[in-house]
Amino acid sequence: MLICGSAALIATAQKENGNPKSGLIIKAGLNSANVTVTDDGHVEDAKSLKSFHVGIVGDLHIASILSFQPGLLFTGKGSKTEAGQSSDANYYKATTNPFYLEIPANLVLKFPLAANAKIFAGAGPYLAIGIAGNNKVEGKVGGVDFESKDRIDWSNDNPTTFNYEEGAGFGIMRRFDYGLNGVAGVEFDKLLVSAGYGLGLAKLQSGSDNGSNDNNKHRVWSFSLGYRF
Repeated sequence: MLICGSAALIATAQKENGNPKSGLIIKAGLNSANVTVTDDGHVEDAKSLKSFHVGIVGDLHIASILSFQPGLLFTGKGSKTEAGQSSDANYYKATTNPFYLEIPANLVLKFPLAANAKIFAGAGPYLAIGIAGNNKVEGKVGGVDFESKDRIDWSNDNPTTFNYEEGAGFGIMRRFDYGLNGVAGVEFDKLLVSAGYGLGLAKLQSGSDNGSNDNNKHRVWSFSLGYRF
């Protein structure tokens, strides 16, 4: 409601003044999600997990080449661990696929590329809250299949209590995620194509210390198609 209302008011004013219009962008696409495995923030490519995102982004014109783009996205994150091949007699695959409602807030620079096209790049913070997701284990032992699937347990953390996490425990994931993100792409008259990267700053494990290292934090590449109103 806030994004839609702000965009509509600013777009009307700018249209009357002859300036570039603000608007709304509906976007969706693929995620390549992973989780850091070392204290200095590295990831293992083999643990990348495919997921998706969909949502709405406000495009609020501030200056000639500058826009503010707040949004609301439903987005999947997580990672996988795999040993062997699915055709082997012994095979193991475990996936953690949490879904979040995410609020990015990017400042975006736009530069003319052609008559009806612009290139853009921007960055900003994001805040996310975990709302769904599953942990899944599947594989084979001696040619015998096995599989189990459970919902992710989230901590009932109060984000205003910085030094304490309510509902913490083994096997429980932090409900709140936050970090930085960047985005770049090409915008046409109505359509846009973009790529983005999410750098998580919050640890995933319930009860863990956020500041000690960069191990066990979300890393997400995203590739989007959008339609601008």
